[in-house]
Amino acid sequence: MNFNYKHIIWDWNGTLINDAELCVEIINELLGRRNIQGISLREYQDVFDFPVINFYEKIGFDFSKEPFHIPAAEYIDAYNARRFSCSLHDGALELLSVFKKAGIAQSILSASKQSSLEEAVGYYSLESFFAHVCGLDDHYANGKIDIAKELIGRIGADNRSLLIIGDTTHDYEVARSLGAGCILISSGHHSREKLEQSGARVVDSIAEISNAAEVSE
Repeated sequence: MNFNYKHIIWDWNGTLINDAELCVEIINELLGRRNIQGISLREYQDVFDFPVINFYEKIGFDFSKEPFHIPAAEYIDAYNARRFSCSLHDGALELLSVFKKAGIAQSILSASKQSSLEEAVGYYSLESFFAHVCGLDDHYANGKIDIAKELIGRIGADNRSLLIIGDTTHDYEVARSLGAGCILISSGHHSREKLEQSGARVVDSIAEISNAAEVSE
């Protein structure tokens, strides 16, 4: 993979941070409180999607009985209490360092709340790698296309020189909306089969990107 990209735009959850199993654990706790059958990691990876409210409905939440913001708040409280138990994906720090040494700019684009995202980036001591850290202004994870367009305006680069690295089909939708390149990693919140259906390039790990990328330092 000959790297001609000038700016890498990383997703956070599931891409840099290995949190899919934690998310399934918390979702199953919420389902259990409502006497709804839990789901496996594979089932989660097959049905998770944006906006997140649609995913909740698919797995059995009934929003005629309670508003979405109630389980959403329960989820965020539980996730925030345990999120720092998660580690970065293997090879993440190394690839961030490779891109930085090669003079390739990097940013984060996430459906996480902005304040929480900034706190997490600081916790893992990653601030020095990113020109921009962009999240949403709420916890409802409706999608990233609008903030992606705002980020591109701040970057000011030719869209064809941008590469989005993510772990969901929504990351590919964002990339297509921008005319940017895209690589999806199957070790996060979507299964390889679901990612491949999008038509995007799919790899199994960040290490696979490192092994394939020809980056001149």
